[in-house]
Amino acid sequence: MNRRMRIGSQCVILLFSLICFKVNAQQQTDLLIIGGGASGTMAGIQAARMGTNTLIIEETDWLGGMLTSAGVAAIDGNHRMPSGLWGEFRAQLYNYYGGPEKVFTGWVSNTLFEPHVGNNILKQMAAKEKNLKISYQTRFQSIRKENGRWQVTVLKGKKSAVIEAKLLIDATELGDVMAAAGVKYDIGMDASGETGETQAPAQSNDIIQDLTYVVVLKDYGKGADKTIRRPEGYNEAEFKHSCDVSDPASFDSPDNNCNKMMQYGRLPNNKYMINWPKSGNDYYLNIIEKTPAEREEALKAAKLHSLRFVYYLQTALGYRNLGIADDEFPTADKLPMIPYHRESRRLKGEALLTVNHVAKPYEQPQPLYRTGIAVGDYTIDHHHEKNPSAPKIDFVKIRVPSYNIPLGSLLPKEVDGLIVAEKSIGVTNIVNGATRLQPVVLGIGQAAGAIAAVALKQNIQPRQVSIRDVQQALLDSKAYIMPFIDVKAESPYFAAIQRTGATGILKGTGIPYQWANQTWFYPDNIPSRYDVLDGLRAYYEPLRTFWGASGEPLTLQFLLELFEKCGKKVTLQQIQNDWKKLSLPDTPAADITLNRATTAVLIDHYLEPFRRSVNFAGQLQ
Repeated sequence: MNRRMRIGSQCVILLFSLICFKVNAQQQTDLLIIGGGASGTMAGIQAARMGTNTLIIEETDWLGGMLTSAGVAAIDGNHRMPSGLWGEFRAQLYNYYGGPEKVFTGWVSNTLFEPHVGNNILKQMAAKEKNLKISYQTRFQSIRKENGRWQVTVLKGKKSAVIEAKLLIDATELGDVMAAAGVKYDIGMDASGETGETQAPAQSNDIIQDLTYVVVLKDYGKGADKTIRRPEGYNEAEFKHSCDVSDPASFDSPDNNCNKMMQYGRLPNNKYMINWPKSGNDYYLNIIEKTPAEREEALKAAKLHSLRFVYYLQTALGYRNLGIADDEFPTADKLPMIPYHRESRRLKGEALLTVNHVAKPYEQPQPLYRTGIAVGDYTIDHHHEKNPSAPKIDFVKIRVPSYNIPLGSLLPKEVDGLIVAEKSIGVTNIVNGATRLQPVVLGIGQAAGAIAAVALKQNIQPRQVSIRDVQQALLDSKAYIMPFIDVKAESPYFAAIQRTGATGILKGTGIPYQWANQTWFYPDNIPSRYDVLDGLRAYYEPLRTFWGASGEPLTLQFLLELFEKCGKKVTLQQIQNDWKKLSLPDTPAADITLNRATTAVLIDHYLEPFRRSVNFAGQLQ
């Protein structure tokens, strides 16, 4: 073989090697979810169930993010609204531990669990989905668009690779993907003049909520001494008021003591989640815009602060038998893999949920409630004690009912092919104090997965999806789109009431209530003729000039008259034929009075107002 032939052969081999390297280094998927945290995991499961080829990349070896990897294993809120995948996850916890009472080990949260158990359950749920793949120990590096598809560079170990995807979901803890994609966002407190929230400060700032580096302690038994080495910079006086916050709503309560506060985060199997506000282990640190290396360095201070607090609990308060759990986190120091970030970048999206929408959803010029895709009931709860520069806002006095999150809050205005989840959605700083809670974020993730699946199935951009199509996909998955606590997903009327509620034809009653706010549908109540007519007016032009309804109880005959005025002729015979199919009680007769549940079912079935499309502002199209 001559020299020219040898060179040619070497070139062919080199070219072949380069081609092979490119093929091996580049994966393709329809949907790429960056972040396997609370929202990313649920997005992946939902999208996969809807037939979407889905890949999740996750930095750690765990799924669940703040639920597990951050150790925040005490679920706040949505106890009476076990929506969709959150309800499935909770049911698995009940099954593992032996029932609801076995996980009601604290006194604020109704569901507490060991972080490693939560991780295992989430992995089991994900493993059942044949359309879902997960790449652990994989870190997002950069993104770019090429021929309408995303090219995402990731690092797995020391090897770099490129993943090509049609759609992305940003499920990172701090909104890193949307920032890299050039999406506009906010950080910190909004100015009241910009959002219309009278509770907000006059001037905007970049102050976010305190984060917490959670520690899980374990009771090693009477007589055990698990006291850690005295941490650098320890000052006992720093924590002297840490037991004064066992119940922020009753500062004069005799229950405001250290033992009571310790039980707040009591987990099954004699473990304790140390996530104490104010003078406990909250820590102010804004690392959102820092590089990964800068974040890692800055977080050392938060870790050290939590260790100081542990030392305080063990020495000043005498809990020497409580040591850092050695059977929870796969880390050298046995601390969680990530901190609990309460706040992130916040998307400038197709919708912005303000406290006004939450407080009075039916009175806003933008009826965003019609576009709801996730629900929440925890009160607006902010942590700012560790930053004296934070404007003083009495968040406890911001009283709101339960609420839903608009679909447009997950979609950027200007960047196609991207859906935003986790805590980075389009809400104001004040509202973030409620939407950051675990079950809400789980619901946001499930909704993000549904949006992606609908968009990919129809080969359209996420902002082009029908809001009603996404909502129906969520209802099919037993997820709530309206925050009604008195009609469970098991009810045969659940979907019809949720759909009718999302039209606003029959409205809920919102009540600010302690730490679990409420919205009631009151399915057994009898509506008046006027109330039903007034609700239908927005949808049916002929009713806008019709005033022939009084405050008398609604009857079936009057409802049929309204149907006819709406252009839908329904006979009593049709009603009688369909009655049992609709699982309705009693026997239909013209003069029977109808309760709100039956009214919702009949309106939904015969008029189908939910089919009327709405835009991101909730306005009828």
